[in-house]
Amino acid sequence: MSDKRLIIIDSNALLHRAFHALPPLTNKNGQPTGAVYGFLLTLFKAIKDLNATHIVATFDTPKPTFRHEKFKEYKAHRIKTPDGIVSQIGVMKEVLKSFNIPVFEREGFEADDLIATISEKSKDETEVFILSGDLDNLQLVDEKIKVYTLGKGIKDSVLYDSQKVVERFGVSPEQMNDFKALTGDASDNVPGVPGIGKTTAAQLIQEYGNIENLYSELSTDTAVLKPKVKESLKSNKENAFLSLELVQTKKDVDLDFNLDLCKFGNFSQAKVKDIFNELGFNSLIDRLSNF
Repeated sequence: MSDKRLIIIDSNALLHRAFHALPPLTNKNGQPTGAVYGFLLTLFKAIKDLNATHIVATFDTPKPTFRHEKFKEYKAHRIKTPDGIVSQIGVMKEVLKSFNIPVFEREGFEADDLIATISEKSKDETEVFILSGDLDNLQLVDEKIKVYTLGKGIKDSVLYDSQKVVERFGVSPEQMNDFKALTGDASDNVPGVPGIGKTTAAQLIQEYGNIENLYSELSTDTAVLKPKVKESLKSNKENAFLSLELVQTKKDVDLDFNLDLCKFGNFSQAKVKDIFNELGFNSLIDRLSNF
């Protein structure tokens, strides 16, 4: 077991979750600060819970990604990010910078692709914990990678290992993409197969292993399925395989990543205190002595 423990922050997802979980906060200048405050509460808890030694942050960029090129409707129905979140992204990056936490973002890719790439690059030398506000990264979970996410509120947390993924969804982490290829993902406008919900998708993946095997059986008509399910699968084959491509994260984004540069704790307390004072985070200043 490695004595290094890396937290990879899925920053946009965590900001979104914190923004919606907490009442609106502003500093004395009227700058919204609630999402940043909630983000830090969660990060501090994760550092303590996981005994983190290294931390890195990833962000989405506003530019379209390679997924939009494959499917122009990708994320088309997503509600515009509230201005209250957008106005806090720059502030969040400044706070991370003051902690000397490296920040990665890459046009054409999502933070999830950077997370997958960093996980792949570093999992041989450290345990990896993905800190996120959603469950899109469960596909990466294995014996060296886990997902740490928020429970019902900002103070609850859930740590997903392989067993926990199976308990929650009925499929293993490496089957999560096949599962989502069938169910689709409304928040990202990933089409999936109409009429196939989570229970049916889990049963199909348990039985056939993945959607390739499932469609292979369908092509020879040996699959024993309810007529409606069979019909929907057959008429939406293209969507199922497109969905599989859309939900699969890239593990080979060209990133200049160095684990040693992510070692946590080497930061100027005075600099962080100045930013916290400016943001009105007095209650968090006392907690800096824990690091």
